[in-house]
This record gives sequence, structure tokens and C-alpha cells, in this order.
Amino acid sequence: MKVDAILRIKGRNVETTPPGTTIAAAIDALRTLDIGALVVSPDGHRVEGVISEREIVRGFSRYGPGLLGMPVERLMVQRVPVCGPEDSVKDVMRQMTLTRQRHIPVVEDGWLVGIVSIGDMVKNRLEELEQEVVLLREAYIARR
Repeated sequence: MKVDAILRIKGRNVETTPPGTTIAAAIDALRTLDIGALVVSPDGHRVEGVISEREIVRGFSRYGPGLLGMPVERLMVQRVPVCGPEDSVKDVMRQMTLTRQRHIPVVEDGWLVGIVSIGDMVKNRLEELEQEVVLLREAYIARR
């Protein structure tokens, strides 16, 4: 299965924030939107980084409450891995595991076209396994 199939189901909407957004505003956006990460982008189309709950928690540990006024560009993951719509889900899962990133922007021709999370990947894999079980069960019953 390809990443594009996941995007067709979940949608291609990506929440972005400019690099100068304060951590306090990013936290509010994450809470309000009930999401785990924001793509940092100056124009909503190009990926400069990702700011997630993980970076914020680590930032609080390092900087304390003063963190809230800092811009997200100080904490964001800058060398964020990206994938394309035609990449296989298996390859993206491997990339997430190796880079320890839970959110990967989907980029096509240099433009942000979606985002996938580890939750999206697990949900997809569980659905695939469920389909395989049904097919195997049907094949077994048909042979009896």
C-alpha cells in the first residue's frame, strides 16, 4: 500500500505554523486542534521543520517556563524526514522507526501535500492484517 491511499482516507489537510510562532501559541494550537505536531512552514507549502509535543517537553526540561516565549524554530526538528505519496507504507514505517519521528510530512515536487503519523501507519497495518485474516479464513472454509 502507498502513502497516497492513507491520505485519501484521512485527508490532505496539514496544520502548519510559521517559524516565528511562539511555543505558547504552538501549544495552544496543538491542544485546540487535538493533534501531536505542527509542520513549521513560512508559507504553508514548504517544510522547514516539525514541532511536536516531544520537542516541547524536552524544551521545558532544558529551558523551563521561559520556553513559552521562544519561537518554534528554536526547538523544531530541522532535518525532518519526508516521504512522497508514492512511497510504500512499509518504507515509511521503517523510516519512522529509524529516525524516531512520529510525524512525517508528505511532499510532492517540493510542496507539502499531507502528513502521516505513526497512528495512521498502525491503523493501516491493522486493517491490512484484518483483511488477510478474513481471506485466509474464507480460503480455509472453502477447502473443507
